[in-house]
Amino acid sequence: MNRLEDVFVNLGDWVRTLVAGWTASTSLADLAVTLLGIAGIIALILVDVMLLVWGERKVAGFLQERPGPNRVGPAGLLQTMADALKLLGKEDIVPTRTDKWVFRIAAPLVFVPAIMLYAVIPYGKGMVPVDLSVGLFYCFSISSLGTMSFLMAGWGSCNKYSLLGGMRTVAQMISYEIPLLLSVLGVVMIAGSLNLSEIVAAQNRVWFILLQPVAFVIFFMAATAELNRGPFDLPEGEQELVAGVYTEYSGMRWALFFLAEYTNMVSMSAIAVTLFFGGWQGPWFPSWVWFLLKVYFVVFIFMVVKWTFPRIRVDHLMNFSWKVLIPVSLANILLTGVGIEIFNWLGR
Repeated sequence: MNRLEDVFVNLGDWVRTLVAGWTASTSLADLAVTLLGIAGIIALILVDVMLLVWGERKVAGFLQERPGPNRVGPAGLLQTMADALKLLGKEDIVPTRTDKWVFRIAAPLVFVPAIMLYAVIPYGKGMVPVDLSVGLFYCFSISSLGTMSFLMAGWGSCNKYSLLGGMRTVAQMISYEIPLLLSVLGVVMIAGSLNLSEIVAAQNRVWFILLQPVAFVIFFMAATAELNRGPFDLPEGEQELVAGVYTEYSGMRWALFFLAEYTNMVSMSAIAVTLFFGGWQGPWFPSWVWFLLKVYFVVFIFMVVKWTFPRIRVDHLMNFSWKVLIPVSLANILLTGVGIEIFNWLGR
């Protein structure tokens, strides 16, 4: 283990021992360690999102031959901070006819599942805040809760554009959750576990991207739709829905939706790395360095796809899920099962 991983493990042991000495309760000590890990994750997320927004603007500027942020700070690095200060200073407008409580709760609620996903991801060797035996099941269970926030935002806005945007979001996310779940079943079948640490350990010889390339392509497409990113960013749809589900939101409430988008993008990239790219495993560098390099490589792919392809029609989006991705993912599960049986038969 390298030095940072030692610090991560030793800090958790120190907090556990300290709290157990004060309260004489191991359960409270474990809870304190968990809360400390979540607090650290939230702090890292807030810094990470600011850098990602700057990075995506630079990627978009490069792909579309625009300069991107280049005035506020060196190479525009402080542009995101300036935007955050601007949003904090904007008036929080709540329209008169909205369902006040639903409208207000929707924006912060969308951020909660995004944070909860980070609790079970293995960031390095021994660097897992909560090592659940059903970690993968937990990830998809929590991520599906984000649908409710968008429906609440659309319904509570009392606006036809917002309502249509919310309904399209629900239809899109529910439809693409099915191929997203089916795509990872092949990985679970090969690894024989839902524990993310064990899935990473099962890739010590070969990454699952080589054994399940079709599953990764399906996962990536479905994840793009789940994240509401281009070319599947139909809940917003400026051409026909003004700003869709976000029409009536302003200031920091509006910013929370996009903060959750970037938070979910990193968490989905981390899950993709854990399932298909060997997680934190790699030679020479510390495990957490490998993990970050792989995660930001997947994030970069998300950014390139968004700024390369145009938004598609909503009927084409739904047809693509139900008529293409789901049948292909089912076929992939069948072929994976046949391949496992042949491999076991040859090994006897």
